[in-house]
Amino acid sequence: MFTPKYPPQDSAPPPATVQPQTVTPVPVAQPPAPLAPPAPVSNRPTVQLTPGSALALAAGGGAVVLVVGAVLVSLLLAVAITGVSVAVVAVVLRLLIKDMHNHR
Repeated sequence: MFTPKYPPQDSAPPPATVQPQTVTPVPVAQPPAPLAPPAPVSNRPTVQLTPGSALALAAGGGAVVLVVGAVLVSLLLAVAITGVSVAVVAVVLRLLIKDMHNHR
């Protein structure tokens, strides 16, 4: 299963040796060399960053970072406030239950 399988060797006879013939070259007029083909035109728009657009891009990135940071901090603050309020409610309920048991 894991042994390599080689294709069968060619059964064609070896090529016959060819005797070289002497040929006298005849001068032929060379056609002019073709011009290089034009480079293909891309359909994708090119992005050119000017100093103004680079500054706008950096400002936009900074604004995104600030907004995401503000959202995350507000979520953390909401969780902290919820935790404190649940703790206060737990203490008040404990005191009320203890007071109910003492007044019997």
